[in-house]
Amino acid sequence: MKLNAGVLLLTFIVASPEIKYFQYQRPIENLAQNAGQSCMVLDAGVFAHSAPELADLRVYRDRAEVPFAIRMAAAAESEDQSITPLNVGVRGGQTVFDAELPSGQYSDIRLDVTGQNFIATVTVSGSQVESDRGATRIGSYTIFDLTGQKLGRSTVLHLPQSDFPYLHFSIKGPLSPDSISGLSVVRLPLSRPRFVTIAESSQLTTKGHSSSIAFIVPTRVPVAQIVFKPATQPAQFSRDVSITVESVPDKSVNGATQTARTVTSVGSLLRVHSVQNGQRIDEERLATDAPWVDFNTPTKWTITIDNGDDAPLLLNAVQLQMQEHSLCFDAAANTQYTLYYGDSALNAPRYDYATLFVQQASAARITAGPEQANAQYQPRPDARPFTEKHPVLLWIALGAVIVVLGAIALGTAKSNTQSAKQ
Repeated sequence: MKLNAGVLLLTFIVASPEIKYFQYQRPIENLAQNAGQSCMVLDAGVFAHSAPELADLRVYRDRAEVPFAIRMAAAAESEDQSITPLNVGVRGGQTVFDAELPSGQYSDIRLDVTGQNFIATVTVSGSQVESDRGATRIGSYTIFDLTGQKLGRSTVLHLPQSDFPYLHFSIKGPLSPDSISGLSVVRLPLSRPRFVTIAESSQLTTKGHSSSIAFIVPTRVPVAQIVFKPATQPAQFSRDVSITVESVPDKSVNGATQTARTVTSVGSLLRVHSVQNGQRIDEERLATDAPWVDFNTPTKWTITIDNGDDAPLLLNAVQLQMQEHSLCFDAAANTQYTLYYGDSALNAPRYDYATLFVQQASAARITAGPEQANAQYQPRPDARPFTEKHPVLLWIALGAVIVVLGAIALGTAKSNTQSAKQ
């Protein structure tokens, strides 16, 4: 009996998907004529109208549920690894040192350099042994600190993909051996992240020393980065950026006004294309990470650029981007499929297909058609217990019980008093 009651309770807690309970549907288009793995990129509209973490997404062929997998195109990369410089010294008037690299491929090398207001050229070569005899020249790179010109700092060497066990560095410029405190290697990512633009605008408002631009982002749309598209002039700049994200409460929820919440973060923009002291400098950082937001409401994003005493930075556009999410399934030839979502009662599906999924390079690229209201939609029946549906009645009943118990207690007290007098 207890087991049956538990099973009955579980049926109320775990909802089953049914087409009539989904609010939205989208036809799946551009399906290949041949059967096979097919993938489509999910846009911001799906996130805005689906349950958290896309738990209610379902794909149907006719009225049969089709297993699928969702994959995010995020970078898979190792953490930066710190390396201690070897044989630091001076040779031919230049600061030199060696470094033993971890096994595997790498590209960018970040030098830990002390000091300000310098420009230096770093020549890098690689070899199979610690000695630099017979080393292969990789290239020359410019590092700089232009704090005095308000143009920032860069000490990253953008090497081509390399796997030399040893690197040898020679620095021409105003940097002594004491200026080199270390270096780190940035591993090549196993995969490159891909992004989808979810909002774009060029409507900047300038007030005082700051320029700002604002966006309204629908609920649950996951902004990952902010990309700036500056005009061609000025050719070089360095500006601090602040990002403020404020929840936009839905005042209609339970008839009560909700309190707004705010998240803030900072970043910076840099563009340097110039020749200084006979050395060419080309450096750009025109994107910044977005702060993590977990608000169950729409959000207002305000991006503010601190111009200092310079002219306001001209921007062709500012973009909010999310990481690309792809939904993949095995499609049959000459068959229609539909994506459904908008049923918050559902938990995320658990398919063997998703557990064993391996994305194929030859997968067909399909798309989701325009969002449509599901013509069959009807709200789910309210499966809550009677007491949750009508909490006021529970309080009324509780009050009545208290009154009755009070009356009984009062009557008992009077009876005891009369008995005592007799």
